[in-house]
Amino acid sequence: MIERVEAALEKIRPFLVADGGDVKVLEITEDLVVRLELLGACGSCPMSPMTMKAGVEEAIKKEIPEITGVEAVNVATV
Repeated sequence: MIERVEAALEKIRPFLVADGGDVKVLEITEDLVVRLELLGACGSCPMSPMTMKAGVEEAIKKEIPEITGVEAVNVATV
């Protein structure tokens, strides 16, 4: 499952890297929630909650519909 999440992230990773950031998969919980850490500029960007919701979460759920949620451990959710 982590490989599938990583493959989904590879589709949006170039956009994150272009802005000085990245994302790291920490775990996938038993209830299929992906826990991530936003790295670099993404960890401190005021737009990070929007990036998580409209970018990262959408990309993962589009590729892996069985994922029930996506959360970043270092970002306040919107």
